[in-house]
Amino acid sequence: MNKREINEIKKQFTPEHCTITRICGCYVDGDKNKKTELAQTFLMLTEEENFKYFTIFKNTLSGTIGKNLLNMEFPLEQEKEGGTQEFLLRLKSSKLEDDSLVEQFYDKVIESYEYPENYYIILVYAAYDVPGQTTDGMENEDASEYVYDYILCSICPVKLTEAGLCYNEKHNSIESRIRDWLVAPPAHGFLFPAFNDRNTDIHGLLYYTKNSEMMQEGFIDQTLGCGAPLSYKAQQETFQDIIENSLGDQCDFETVKTIHENLNDYYEARKDAPEPPELDKMEMKKLLSDSGVKDEQLEIFDTAFDSIVADEERPKFTAATVASTRSFDIKMPDVVIKVKPERTDLVETRNIDGKRYILIEINDNVEVNGINVRNVDVETGEIME
Repeated sequence: MNKREINEIKKQFTPEHCTITRICGCYVDGDKNKKTELAQTFLMLTEEENFKYFTIFKNTLSGTIGKNLLNMEFPLEQEKEGGTQEFLLRLKSSKLEDDSLVEQFYDKVIESYEYPENYYIILVYAAYDVPGQTTDGMENEDASEYVYDYILCSICPVKLTEAGLCYNEKHNSIESRIRDWLVAPPAHGFLFPAFNDRNTDIHGLLYYTKNSEMMQEGFIDQTLGCGAPLSYKAQQETFQDIIENSLGDQCDFETVKTIHENLNDYYEARKDAPEPPELDKMEMKKLLSDSGVKDEQLEIFDTAFDSIVADEERPKFTAATVASTRSFDIKMPDVVIKVKPERTDLVETRNIDGKRYILIEINDNVEVNGINVRNVDVETGEIME
Protein backbone atom coordinates (compact mmCIF):
# COMPACT_ATOMS: atom_id res chain seq x y z
CA MET A 1 0.00 0.00 0.00
CA ASN A 2 1.18 3.51 -0.72
CA LYS A 3 0.62 6.75 1.17
CA ARG A 4 -2.47 7.71 -0.83
CA GLU A 5 -4.19 4.36 -0.25
CA ILE A 6 -3.40 4.42 3.47
CA ASN A 7 -4.80 7.93 3.80
CA GLU A 8 -7.96 6.87 2.00
CA ILE A 9 -8.62 4.25 4.68
CA LYS A 10 -7.71 6.66 7.52
CA LYS A 11 -10.31 9.15 6.26
CA GLN A 12 -13.01 6.68 7.31
CA PHE A 13 -12.13 7.08 10.99
CA THR A 14 -14.47 10.02 11.51
CA PRO A 15 -18.15 10.13 12.53
CA GLU A 16 -19.13 11.39 9.06
CA HIS A 17 -17.34 8.68 7.09
CA CYS A 18 -17.28 5.79 9.55
CA THR A 19 -17.64 2.37 7.90
CA ILE A 20 -16.88 0.30 11.01
CA THR A 21 -19.75 -1.99 11.95
CA ARG A 22 -18.31 -4.19 14.71
CA ILE A 23 -15.72 -3.88 17.44
CA CYS A 24 -14.22 -6.57 19.67
CA GLY A 25 -11.64 -6.14 22.41
CA CYS A 26 -9.71 -8.17 24.94
CA TYR A 27 -7.81 -6.76 27.94
CA VAL A 28 -4.81 -8.95 28.80
CA ASP A 29 -2.72 -8.69 31.97
CA GLY A 30 1.03 -9.18 32.37
CA ASP A 31 0.53 -12.89 33.06
CA LYS A 32 -1.28 -13.36 29.71
CA ASN A 33 -4.70 -13.74 31.36
CA LYS A 34 -7.83 -12.38 29.69
CA LYS A 35 -9.31 -9.93 32.17
CA THR A 36 -12.31 -8.59 30.25
CA GLU A 37 -13.71 -8.64 26.71
CA LEU A 38 -15.83 -6.41 24.49
CA ALA A 39 -18.01 -7.36 21.51
CA GLN A 40 -20.67 -5.04 20.12
CA THR A 41 -21.85 -2.84 17.29
CA PHE A 42 -19.40 0.03 16.93
CA LEU A 43 -22.03 2.76 16.64
CA MET A 44 -23.51 1.71 19.99
CA LEU A 45 -20.49 3.23 21.70
CA THR A 46 -20.82 6.75 23.02
CA GLU A 47 -19.66 9.64 20.85
CA GLU A 48 -16.74 10.26 23.22
CA GLU A 49 -15.66 6.60 23.04
CA ASN A 50 -15.92 6.67 19.25
CA PHE A 51 -13.53 9.61 19.02
CA LYS A 52 -10.99 7.90 21.28
CA TYR A 53 -11.13 4.72 19.21
CA PHE A 54 -10.84 6.72 15.97
CA THR A 55 -7.59 8.21 17.30
CA ILE A 56 -6.23 4.72 18.03
CA PHE A 57 -7.16 3.47 14.55
CA LYS A 58 -5.57 6.48 12.84
CA ASN A 59 -2.39 5.90 14.83
CA THR A 60 -2.34 2.27 13.67
CA LEU A 61 -2.07 3.54 10.08
CA SER A 62 0.43 6.33 10.78
CA GLY A 63 4.16 6.70 10.35
CA THR A 64 6.72 6.24 7.62
CA ILE A 65 6.22 3.51 5.02
CA GLY A 66 9.15 1.12 5.27
CA LYS A 67 9.84 2.10 8.87
CA ASN A 68 6.57 2.09 10.84
CA LEU A 69 4.24 0.77 8.13
CA LEU A 70 5.39 -2.39 6.37
CA ASN A 71 3.76 -4.06 3.40
CA MET A 72 3.91 -7.82 3.90
CA GLU A 73 2.95 -10.78 1.74
CA PHE A 74 1.84 -14.26 2.79
CA PRO A 75 3.86 -17.30 1.73
CA LEU A 76 1.81 -19.63 -0.43
CA GLU A 77 1.60 -22.31 2.29
CA GLN A 78 -0.14 -19.84 4.64
CA GLU A 79 -3.02 -19.49 2.16
CA LYS A 80 -3.85 -23.18 2.38
CA GLU A 81 -6.32 -24.63 4.87
CA GLY A 82 -4.97 -24.15 8.39
CA GLY A 83 -2.63 -21.34 7.36
CA THR A 84 -2.50 -17.92 8.96
CA GLN A 85 -3.90 -16.12 5.91
CA GLU A 86 -6.73 -18.63 5.60
CA PHE A 87 -7.61 -18.07 9.27
CA LEU A 88 -7.58 -14.27 8.93
CA LEU A 89 -9.74 -14.56 5.83
CA ARG A 90 -12.31 -16.59 7.78
CA LEU A 91 -12.16 -14.11 10.64
CA LYS A 92 -12.79 -11.23 8.24
CA SER A 93 -15.57 -13.07 6.42
CA SER A 94 -17.34 -13.70 9.75
CA LYS A 95 -17.57 -9.92 10.26
CA LEU A 96 -16.32 -10.67 13.82
CA GLU A 97 -19.69 -12.19 14.69
CA ASP A 98 -18.27 -15.69 15.23
CA ASP A 99 -17.25 -15.63 18.90
CA SER A 100 -15.17 -18.80 18.65
CA LEU A 101 -13.04 -17.37 15.81
CA VAL A 102 -12.52 -14.15 17.72
CA GLU A 103 -11.44 -16.13 20.80
CA GLN A 104 -9.02 -18.14 18.67
CA PHE A 105 -7.54 -14.89 17.40
CA TYR A 106 -7.05 -13.58 20.94
CA ASP A 107 -5.37 -16.85 21.91
CA LYS A 108 -2.99 -16.65 18.94
CA VAL A 109 -2.03 -13.07 19.81
CA ILE A 110 -1.55 -13.80 23.52
CA GLU A 111 0.63 -16.81 22.73
CA SER A 112 2.97 -14.99 20.34
CA TYR A 113 2.93 -11.36 21.51
CA GLU A 114 5.78 -10.64 23.92
CA TYR A 115 4.92 -7.88 26.37
CA PRO A 116 5.48 -8.17 30.13
CA GLU A 117 2.73 -5.73 31.14
CA ASN A 118 -0.98 -5.22 30.46
CA TYR A 119 -2.29 -4.55 26.96
CA TYR A 120 -5.57 -4.20 25.08
CA ILE A 121 -6.28 -6.03 21.79
CA ILE A 122 -8.77 -4.13 19.62
CA LEU A 123 -10.27 -5.71 16.53
CA VAL A 124 -12.75 -3.99 14.20
CA TYR A 125 -14.57 -4.96 11.02
CA ALA A 126 -15.45 -2.37 8.38
CA ALA A 127 -16.99 -2.38 4.91
CA TYR A 128 -15.90 0.52 2.70
CA ASP A 129 -17.94 1.27 -0.42
CA VAL A 130 -15.00 2.31 -2.61
CA PRO A 131 -15.91 5.30 -4.77
CA GLY A 132 -14.84 5.34 -8.38
CA GLN A 133 -12.34 7.88 -9.65
CA THR A 134 -12.46 10.18 -12.63
CA THR A 135 -9.56 10.36 -15.07
CA ASP A 136 -8.08 13.29 -13.12
CA GLY A 137 -8.06 11.29 -9.86
CA MET A 138 -11.15 12.90 -8.29
CA GLU A 139 -13.54 10.64 -6.35
CA ASN A 140 -16.97 10.02 -7.79
CA GLU A 141 -19.33 8.80 -5.05
CA ASP A 142 -21.99 7.85 -7.61
CA ALA A 143 -19.62 5.51 -9.43
CA SER A 144 -18.86 3.06 -6.64
CA GLU A 145 -17.36 -0.12 -8.03
CA TYR A 146 -17.16 -2.56 -5.11
CA VAL A 147 -16.94 -2.94 -1.34
CA TYR A 148 -13.57 -3.33 0.38
CA ASP A 149 -14.19 -5.03 3.71
CA TYR A 150 -11.37 -5.48 6.17
CA ILE A 151 -10.31 -6.04 9.75
CA LEU A 152 -8.01 -3.70 11.63
CA CYS A 153 -6.16 -4.86 14.74
CA SER A 154 -4.58 -2.47 17.24
CA ILE A 155 -2.54 -3.66 20.22
CA CYS A 156 -2.29 -0.94 22.88
CA PRO A 157 -0.25 -0.99 26.10
CA VAL A 158 -2.33 -0.30 29.22
CA LYS A 159 -0.37 1.71 31.77
CA LEU A 160 -1.11 2.97 35.27
CA THR A 161 -1.24 6.76 35.36
CA GLU A 162 1.38 8.51 37.48
CA ALA A 163 0.69 9.43 41.08
CA GLY A 164 0.17 13.11 41.81
CA LEU A 165 -2.01 15.81 43.26
CA CYS A 166 -5.18 17.17 41.68
CA TYR A 167 -7.94 19.67 42.40
CA ASN A 168 -11.25 18.13 43.52
CA GLU A 169 -13.89 20.60 42.38
CA LYS A 170 -16.64 18.89 44.43
CA HIS A 171 -14.73 19.23 47.70
CA ASN A 172 -12.85 22.39 46.66
CA SER A 173 -9.60 20.82 47.77
CA ILE A 174 -6.21 19.61 46.59
CA GLU A 175 -5.84 15.88 47.12
CA SER A 176 -4.16 12.75 45.82
CA ARG A 177 -5.18 11.85 42.30
CA ILE A 178 -6.83 8.48 41.74
CA ARG A 179 -4.53 6.34 39.58
CA ASP A 180 -6.25 4.76 36.58
CA TRP A 181 -5.26 2.14 34.03
CA LEU A 182 -4.95 4.13 30.81
CA VAL A 183 -5.05 2.68 27.28
CA ALA A 184 -2.00 4.12 25.50
CA PRO A 185 -1.57 4.64 21.73
CA PRO A 186 -1.04 1.41 19.79
CA ALA A 187 2.39 -0.21 19.80
CA HIS A 188 1.58 -2.68 16.99
CA GLY A 189 -1.25 -3.59 14.66
CA PHE A 190 -2.20 -4.62 11.15
CA LEU A 191 -4.74 -4.08 8.37
CA PHE A 192 -6.01 -7.14 6.48
CA PRO A 193 -6.47 -7.56 3.56
CA ALA A 194 -4.18 -4.99 1.99
CA PHE A 195 -5.77 -2.18 -0.05
CA ASN A 196 -3.45 -2.25 -3.06
CA ASP A 197 -4.32 -0.29 -6.20
CA ARG A 198 -7.53 0.69 -4.35
CA ASN A 199 -8.57 -2.94 -4.47
CA THR A 200 -8.71 -5.93 -2.11
CA ASP A 201 -5.46 -7.88 -1.99
CA ILE A 202 -5.97 -10.98 0.16
CA HIS A 203 -2.35 -12.02 -0.43
CA GLY A 204 -0.93 -9.21 1.70
CA LEU A 205 -1.43 -7.01 4.75
CA LEU A 206 -0.12 -3.75 6.17
CA TYR A 207 1.77 -4.09 9.47
CA TYR A 208 2.28 -1.28 11.97
CA THR A 209 5.00 -0.89 14.59
CA LYS A 210 5.40 2.26 16.67
CA ASN A 211 9.07 1.49 17.33
CA SER A 212 10.87 0.18 14.25
CA GLU A 213 13.35 -1.67 16.47
CA MET A 214 10.61 -3.56 18.36
CA MET A 215 9.04 -5.50 15.53
CA GLN A 216 7.51 -8.38 17.55
CA GLU A 217 9.04 -11.05 15.27
CA GLY A 218 7.23 -13.89 17.06
CA PHE A 219 3.85 -12.25 16.53
CA ILE A 220 4.64 -11.60 12.85
CA ASP A 221 5.91 -15.15 12.25
CA GLN A 222 3.35 -17.13 14.24
CA THR A 223 0.10 -15.14 14.18
CA LEU A 224 0.45 -13.39 10.83
CA GLY A 225 2.75 -15.92 9.17
CA CYS A 226 4.44 -13.36 6.93
CA GLY A 227 8.02 -13.54 8.18
CA ALA A 228 9.54 -10.53 9.91
CA PRO A 229 11.35 -8.15 7.51
CA LEU A 230 14.61 -6.38 8.26
CA SER A 231 14.09 -3.69 10.88
CA TYR A 232 14.93 -0.04 10.27
CA LYS A 233 18.28 -0.33 12.07
CA ALA A 234 19.07 -3.72 10.49
CA GLN A 235 18.53 -2.26 7.00
CA GLN A 236 20.98 0.54 7.78
CA GLU A 237 23.59 -1.81 9.22
CA THR A 238 23.26 -4.27 6.32
CA PHE A 239 23.57 -1.48 3.77
CA GLN A 240 26.67 -0.14 5.54
CA ASP A 241 28.24 -3.63 5.69
CA ILE A 242 27.78 -4.06 1.95
CA ILE A 243 29.43 -0.69 1.23
CA GLU A 244 32.41 -1.39 3.52
CA ASN A 245 32.96 -4.93 2.19
CA SER A 246 32.64 -3.82 -1.44
CA LEU A 247 34.87 -0.75 -1.38
CA GLY A 248 37.78 -2.15 0.58
CA ASP A 249 40.73 0.27 0.24
CA GLN A 250 38.51 2.65 -1.76
CA CYS A 251 36.26 3.18 1.27
CA ASP A 252 37.68 6.65 1.80
CA PHE A 253 36.00 9.86 2.95
CA GLU A 254 35.40 11.38 -0.47
CA THR A 255 33.95 8.20 -1.98
CA VAL A 256 31.58 7.60 0.93
CA LYS A 257 30.53 11.26 0.88
CA THR A 258 29.77 11.03 -2.85
CA ILE A 259 27.77 7.83 -2.35
CA HIS A 260 25.57 9.49 0.28
CA GLU A 261 25.13 12.63 -1.81
CA ASN A 262 23.94 10.51 -4.76
CA LEU A 263 21.78 8.38 -2.47
CA ASN A 264 20.06 11.50 -1.14
CA ASP A 265 19.53 12.73 -4.71
CA TYR A 266 18.01 9.34 -5.59
CA TYR A 267 15.58 9.58 -2.67
CA GLU A 268 14.66 13.26 -3.22
CA ALA A 269 13.83 12.59 -6.87
CA ARG A 270 11.42 9.78 -5.94
CA LYS A 271 10.08 10.64 -2.48
CA ASP A 272 6.71 11.87 -3.82
CA ALA A 273 6.13 8.79 -5.95
CA PRO A 274 3.08 6.63 -5.07
CA GLU A 275 5.35 3.75 -4.04
CA PRO A 276 8.18 4.30 -1.50
CA PRO A 277 11.50 4.26 -3.39
CA GLU A 278 13.60 1.14 -2.86
CA LEU A 279 17.07 -0.01 -3.82
CA ASP A 280 17.58 -3.53 -5.11
CA LYS A 281 20.91 -5.10 -6.01
CA MET A 282 21.16 -3.59 -9.51
CA GLU A 283 20.15 -0.09 -8.36
CA MET A 284 22.65 -0.21 -5.52
CA LYS A 285 25.41 -1.28 -7.91
CA LYS A 286 24.52 1.60 -10.25
CA LEU A 287 24.66 3.97 -7.26
CA LEU A 288 28.23 2.85 -6.54
CA SER A 289 29.22 3.11 -10.20
CA ASP A 290 27.80 6.65 -10.48
CA SER A 291 29.76 7.54 -7.34
CA GLY A 292 33.09 6.69 -8.95
CA VAL A 293 33.64 3.22 -7.48
CA LYS A 294 36.22 1.30 -9.56
CA ASP A 295 35.27 -1.68 -11.74
CA GLU A 296 37.26 -4.15 -9.61
CA GLN A 297 35.37 -3.01 -6.50
CA LEU A 298 32.05 -3.34 -8.35
CA GLU A 299 32.93 -6.98 -9.04
CA ILE A 300 33.55 -7.48 -5.33
CA PHE A 301 30.16 -5.84 -4.67
CA ASP A 302 28.31 -8.76 -6.30
CA THR A 303 29.95 -11.24 -3.94
CA ALA A 304 29.56 -9.01 -0.88
CA PHE A 305 25.87 -8.34 -1.56
CA ASP A 306 25.01 -12.01 -2.11
CA SER A 307 26.87 -13.17 0.99
CA ILE A 308 25.46 -10.53 3.33
CA VAL A 309 21.82 -10.75 2.19
CA ALA A 310 21.84 -14.43 1.26
CA ASP A 311 18.90 -15.17 3.57
CA GLU A 312 16.69 -12.41 2.15
CA GLU A 313 14.06 -13.56 -0.35
CA ARG A 314 13.70 -10.06 -1.84
CA PRO A 315 16.77 -8.06 -0.79
CA LYS A 316 15.64 -4.43 -1.15
CA PHE A 317 16.45 -1.40 0.93
CA THR A 318 13.99 1.40 1.54
CA ALA A 319 15.69 4.55 0.30
CA ALA A 320 14.22 6.65 3.12
CA THR A 321 15.83 4.28 5.62
CA VAL A 322 19.39 4.11 4.27
CA ALA A 323 19.65 7.70 3.00
CA SER A 324 20.96 10.33 5.44
CA THR A 325 18.35 12.97 4.66
CA ARG A 326 18.57 14.84 7.97
CA SER A 327 22.25 14.86 8.83
CA PHE A 328 25.62 13.90 7.38
CA ASP A 329 27.44 12.49 10.41
CA ILE A 330 31.20 12.19 10.83
CA LYS A 331 32.22 10.29 13.98
CA MET A 332 35.57 9.71 15.64
CA PRO A 333 36.25 8.40 19.17
CA ASP A 334 36.45 11.93 20.61
CA VAL A 335 34.65 14.07 18.01
CA VAL A 336 31.23 14.07 16.33
CA ILE A 337 30.51 16.41 13.41
CA LYS A 338 26.99 16.90 12.01
CA VAL A 339 26.48 18.61 8.66
CA LYS A 340 23.31 19.36 6.71
CA PRO A 341 23.22 16.79 3.88
CA GLU A 342 22.92 19.55 1.26
CA ARG A 343 26.07 21.28 2.57
CA THR A 344 28.61 18.45 2.48
CA ASP A 345 30.60 20.75 0.18
CA LEU A 346 31.74 22.56 3.34
CA VAL A 347 33.69 19.47 4.44
CA GLU A 348 36.86 18.12 2.89
CA THR A 349 39.93 16.12 3.83
CA ARG A 350 43.51 17.31 3.48
CA ASN A 351 47.06 16.23 4.33
CA ILE A 352 48.92 18.86 6.38
CA ASP A 353 52.48 18.20 7.58
CA GLY A 354 51.99 14.48 7.05
CA LYS A 355 48.76 14.29 9.06
CA ARG A 356 45.23 13.70 7.77
CA TYR A 357 42.68 16.39 8.65
CA ILE A 358 38.97 16.95 8.16
CA LEU A 359 38.49 20.62 7.26
CA ILE A 360 35.26 22.58 7.64
CA GLU A 361 34.88 25.91 5.92
CA ILE A 362 33.95 28.70 8.36
CA ASN A 363 31.11 30.94 7.27
CA ASP A 364 29.79 34.21 8.73
CA ASN A 365 28.23 32.89 11.94
CA VAL A 366 30.05 30.60 14.36
CA GLU A 367 28.79 29.70 17.84
CA VAL A 368 30.69 27.88 20.59
CA ASN A 369 28.40 26.60 23.34
CA GLY A 370 25.86 29.23 22.32
CA ILE A 371 28.37 32.11 22.25
CA ASN A 372 28.95 33.98 18.98
CA VAL A 373 32.67 34.04 18.22
CA ARG A 374 34.63 36.21 15.79
CA ASN A 375 36.67 34.85 12.89
CA VAL A 376 40.31 35.62 13.62
CA ASP A 377 43.26 35.16 11.27
CA VAL A 378 45.56 32.76 13.17
CA GLU A 379 48.69 34.27 11.55
CA THR A 380 48.01 37.99 11.97
CA GLY A 381 45.54 37.91 14.87
CA GLU A 382 43.31 40.31 12.97
CA ILE A 383 39.51 39.94 12.91
CA MET A 384 38.38 38.72 9.51
CA GLU A 385 35.35 40.39 7.96
